[in-house]
Amino acid sequence: MAKKESRELTDVLSSSQKKYKPSKEMVQNSNAGDYEAILKKAAKNPLKFWEEAANNLKWFKKWDEVFSDKEKPFFKWFLGAKCNLAYNALDRHIEEGKINKKTAIIWEEESGRTRKFTYQELYTEVNKLANALRGMGVDRGDRIAIYMPNIPEIVFAMLACAKVGAMHSVVYAGFSSKALADRIDDAQAKVLFTADGSFRRGKVVDLKSIADAAVKNAKSIEKVVVVQNNKAKVNFNKKCDVWYHDFVKGQSVYAHCAEMDSEDPAFVLYTSGTTSKPKGVIHVHGGYPVGVLQTMKYVFDIKGDEIFWCTADPGWITGHSYIIYGPLLAGITTLMYEGVPDMPKPDRIWKVVEKYKVNILYTAPTLIRAMMKYGINWPKAHKMESLRLLGSVGEPINPEAWKWFYTYVGKKRCPIMDTWWQTETGMNMITPLPSAPLKAGSACKPFPGIIADVVDKKGKSVPTGKGGFLVIRNQWPSMIRTIFNNPERYIKTYWSEIRGMYFAGDVAAKDKEGYFWIQGRTDDVLKVAGHRIGTAEVESAFVSHKSVVEAAVIGVPDPVKGEVIVAFVILAGKVKPSEELNMEIRKHVRKEIGPVAVIKDIKFIDKLPKTRSGKIMRRVLKAQELGLEVGDTSAMVN
Repeated sequence: MAKKESRELTDVLSSSQKKYKPSKEMVQNSNAGDYEAILKKAAKNPLKFWEEAANNLKWFKKWDEVFSDKEKPFFKWFLGAKCNLAYNALDRHIEEGKINKKTAIIWEEESGRTRKFTYQELYTEVNKLANALRGMGVDRGDRIAIYMPNIPEIVFAMLACAKVGAMHSVVYAGFSSKALADRIDDAQAKVLFTADGSFRRGKVVDLKSIADAAVKNAKSIEKVVVVQNNKAKVNFNKKCDVWYHDFVKGQSVYAHCAEMDSEDPAFVLYTSGTTSKPKGVIHVHGGYPVGVLQTMKYVFDIKGDEIFWCTADPGWITGHSYIIYGPLLAGITTLMYEGVPDMPKPDRIWKVVEKYKVNILYTAPTLIRAMMKYGINWPKAHKMESLRLLGSVGEPINPEAWKWFYTYVGKKRCPIMDTWWQTETGMNMITPLPSAPLKAGSACKPFPGIIADVVDKKGKSVPTGKGGFLVIRNQWPSMIRTIFNNPERYIKTYWSEIRGMYFAGDVAAKDKEGYFWIQGRTDDVLKVAGHRIGTAEVESAFVSHKSVVEAAVIGVPDPVKGEVIVAFVILAGKVKPSEELNMEIRKHVRKEIGPVAVIKDIKFIDKLPKTRSGKIMRRVLKAQELGLEVGDTSAMVN
């Protein structure tokens, strides 16, 4: 970082920053080929790029029109086409007969239990469940709530819903009963899938009791289907509860796929708001798989034989797109892990990589920083030659964590795909490709076919190195279609802030080479003495101190500066907090950022409030600091 006491963002984002260039072999063998060439080709005709991508899937009937903006901002893709999300993720592979015996799912649980399913076995399980759902009257457009841990049955349930044309609504199995009830109510779901319990840090989490409490307050539920995951004793209401194994017993192993319109909703997935109720994001059968499969091919360079491990949870869009649908659409093996990555020892994550010969590891900066805390000896103790690509998702990754991941996990040979995207986008939006030169901490450039920009409030592009609002200027197939039962909120949230552009709600900057540097949410931007500073930049400065593992910063009102910084810091290993350390860290951050980083207070803590996908909930810290209502905390894990 610059040693000047005052500096412009331009100095940080200079083109002189070190690049990590891909090997010649990586460039030659990349599915996308030459990085700049594919970007230029797709930019010339994005619609042609996406139409060619759509041809990688199978359609019951081809489209009459690729794209329509006649009802903008309710954009439509592949109009007139007939298709099915589950068909493309599963049935078409079986019909082609090439990968029936290939392993589709590898599952391991914290206590050591394992299960595997081939594509043929997965097809059989999904068909039995689809027939059971149809048998109880579930039809097109019905909503099915799923509140399960990261187990194979969650895949069965999602695919079975899509197969019959029902919309699944997966709710992360760490949410409270009230949060679950709110989502069931909003979707008016008629069936709830859950499990007797899940495992976390050696303890059983009683999911069934949470589900029971939710159902009492959610009157739309007609049936609760319960998976025996740990065979714990639970309350059982025979009037509406049924064991999963009994529900599918005797069902046919064949089930036809419903032929859906390309714009028919496939699922609704809720994202939390600050003060209002969660937003039900709608994704569809046609466009969603086009975008997801294309990113699997280009970002993760899928060849067909990979073992892919995304460490997220199926309850989030990352789990939907890159644990379940993406790998299955690509016909590869997806690894699912239930539990925490440092049980019983800090090397559990590296053991799993070594044991199953994982080729692609896609994880969150928060997990990387947690592993950094344990030191380099844990990853060094394991053979992980199978890895060829790494990925980062969830929030901006600070350069220190990027370099640690690259050096000690990827052994300086595995490119890191640092991806920016959202529940609403459905797919990776700003991301490198394996053939791209990388910069630690940058999400690189927009994915081919995506036109992103950094603008001011009037929609005008800001100068290089200056912070602004991240927007997408064009449309893409896997984009959100609307908010469930609330089209007005969809328009207001995404299309009214800056007219004619998708408003991401994030702040970013571009350097001289067009690389994007995501700085955080618009409500996570500090404004100190008139200077806009991204929380990611300040937090990176904290974490670059040798004693700091993780940090979150917020801005609090100041009568002179406008805002000053309060930092919440987690220390490394056996480091103890002290006034001397407090002052040392302050000096370090001032050196890294400059005097604009006015720190009011540093608070040493053990945990930060986060979502399961690893995003720090800074608004919760800010509300608590200012004595305000914290708003919706249903997405918060701790």
